[in-house]
Amino acid sequence: MKGCMAFVLCVAALTAWLVTADAKELSITTIKQDPYTMSKGSELEGYCIDLITELSKKLGFKYKLHLVKDSRYGAMDPSGNWNGMIGEILRGEADLAVAPLTLTAVREQYVDMTTPFMQTGIGFILSKDLATEESTFSLLSPFSTDMWIGVLIAFLLTGLCIFLVGRISPTEWAEPDTEEHSFTLLHSFWYITGALTLQGAGPHPKAVSGRLVSAIWWLFAILLLACYFGNFNSMLRSNDKHVTIKSFEDLANQDVMDYGTFESGSTMLFFKNSNNPVYRRMYQHMERKKSYVSTMEEGVRRTQEGNFAFIGEAVSLDLAVARYCKLTRSQEVIGMRAYSIAAPVGSPLVKNLTMAILQLSESGELTYLRDKWWASSCVGANKAHPSKALQPHDLRGLFLILGLGLGVGLLLALLEILSMARNQAKDSKKSCCSVLTSELNRRFGSGGESPEQESSDKSKA
Repeated sequence: MKGCMAFVLCVAALTAWLVTADAKELSITTIKQDPYTMSKGSELEGYCIDLITELSKKLGFKYKLHLVKDSRYGAMDPSGNWNGMIGEILRGEADLAVAPLTLTAVREQYVDMTTPFMQTGIGFILSKDLATEESTFSLLSPFSTDMWIGVLIAFLLTGLCIFLVGRISPTEWAEPDTEEHSFTLLHSFWYITGALTLQGAGPHPKAVSGRLVSAIWWLFAILLLACYFGNFNSMLRSNDKHVTIKSFEDLANQDVMDYGTFESGSTMLFFKNSNNPVYRRMYQHMERKKSYVSTMEEGVRRTQEGNFAFIGEAVSLDLAVARYCKLTRSQEVIGMRAYSIAAPVGSPLVKNLTMAILQLSESGELTYLRDKWWASSCVGANKAHPSKALQPHDLRGLFLILGLGLGVGLLLALLEILSMARNQAKDSKKSCCSVLTSELNRRFGSGGESPEQESSDKSKA
C-alpha cells in the first residue's frame, strides 16, 4: 500500500513539474570551453549543448541558454559571496548550470547537483619524447626496422654476389675439375661479415670483378657504421637532456623540467590540501617556481614548446592530446572527480535530471557524445612524425651505390668467362655458346666437360 502511494506521489510530482516546465522556459547557464560549449557563428555547439538537447527531449522542457557573465565556474570569495555559474544559480538568474562543473563538497552545500554525467581525474600531459620508455634493445634504435631489413637484404645479396662472381670468373676459379673453390656460399658470407667488423677475412678475391664487389661492400660497410655510430651518439646525448616521465612521482623526483596547473583552480587546491608528501612537494615546487598558467591554451602551448608538463583534468587533457599529436597524457590519474549539473537547493529538476542522465548512460548516448567531441585528428600522424632513427630513404644513395657495384661486378665476371669461352671456341672450333654453356655447367656442378677434355677423349678414341 505504501509503495503504491509513493509511486502515485512520484508520478504526481513529475506531472506537476512537467506542467510547470511547459509554462516556464528554463534558464540555463553555461561557460565556453572546448569541446563542451563552443561558438559556431551565432549559435553554440559542443558536448554540453548536445547533452541539454537530449535531456530536453527526454523530459519535455523548453529552455533558454546563455553564457555566464563573468566567465567563471563558481567559487566563494572571502566575504561569502559566490561568483560564476554557482552564483547565478543562487541569485535566481538561472535554473540550471550545465557545464564541466566539478562536483565538490563545498558546492553541494549551497546548490543541488545531479548524478555525474562524466567522470574524470587529475593527470598531466607532456611531449611524447619525454614520456617514451627506454627500450631494452636500445642498441638497435639508431636504425629503424625498415632500415635493419634493408641492411639484412644488402648483406644477403652481397654474399650471394661474391659467391656467383667467385664461381663464374675464370681468374678466380680457373680449373673447376682440379682446383678447390675458395668462395663457397658460407665463406662468402664470412668474408663480408669480416668487412662489417673492419677485419679482413681471407682469402681475398683475385679477379677484377671480385675485387670490385669487395671494394664496394667495404665502402658500404664503413659508411654504414659511420652513420650508425654517429646517430647512436646523437641519441645518447639527447637522452641525457631529459628524463623519462611516466607518473606523478617521476615528475616530483626530477628537476630537469617544469610543471604547473591552473592558478587558484580545483587542481591546485588538491595539491595544496593533500597529505601525500609527493603531492605536497609538487605544490611547493609550483609555488616556488610560480609555474601556473591562466588558460588551457597557455598550458598546451608551453607543453608543446617542450620541457614543461601541464597538470589538469584528464578529460580536458585528452582533448589536447587528440588535437596535438606530439603530446601524450600520463596513464596515472589521481584525485578522481566528476562533472554534474547544478540546480537550486530543493529543485524538483534534480531528481528527474538524474534519472534522465542515468538512462542516457545506460543507452550508450553519453559514450557516443564523448567519442563525437573527443575524436582524434592524429590518425596516422605517428607515421608522419619524423623519427630519430635512420630510415632507408636517408641512405638511399648508399644502397644505390652498393646495388650498382654488385651489378657491375657480376657483369665483369660474365665478360671474363665469355672472353675465355670465345678463345676456347676458336681453339676447339666450336660455337661460343656451346663452350660457354659447358663451362657454366662445370662451374655450377652440372657435370659438363671442358672443350680440352672433349678433345682429349676424341683423340683417345
